[in-house]
Amino acid sequence: MESGLDRTFLVFSARKLGQLAARIEDCLGRLTAEQAWQRGGQNQNSIGNLVLHLCGNVRQWIIAGLGGAADIRQRDAEFAARQGASPQDLAARLAATVREASAVLEGLSQARLAERVSIQGYDVTVLEAVYSVVEHFAGHTGQVIFAAKLFTGEDLGYYAHLGRPVQGERIP
Repeated sequence: MESGLDRTFLVFSARKLGQLAARIEDCLGRLTAEQAWQRGGQNQNSIGNLVLHLCGNVRQWIIAGLGGAADIRQRDAEFAARQGASPQDLAARLAATVREASAVLEGLSQARLAERVSIQGYDVTVLEAVYSVVEHFAGHTGQVIFAAKLFTGEDLGYYAHLGRPVQGERIP
């Protein structure tokens, strides 16, 4: 197995996708089906739409674009849906997609990172594709978290550990 910055980048990318997916899954677990598919207006997406969109994007860019699977994405359908899968089913679909993408990332070699690929009409390196997917995923995760906070009125607690004293230290 290779080591170095290439491996660090790929392992971190897979871990970050897993962390972000876990936060979305947690949000979905706090919502009703109605909340998961509720839109603030016609020009806004529901959490359900965002999850479908993330699954489609990760599948197209990493699983198909980098891993060689067939590109079966139907992007317009991700946004057109007005109802559908339950929050639990959406969470399971997202988790499965991220697991599959993580396996592709783990299998990438250092040499592949500089390889140029064409995905969704973009000519990018493999490294750029991975970086773009993680960045895209993070942006939509923030939207899901914001919506979940609005629906539940809860502090979701993802950064609660930052307010706790480190063992042996006191926070001023």
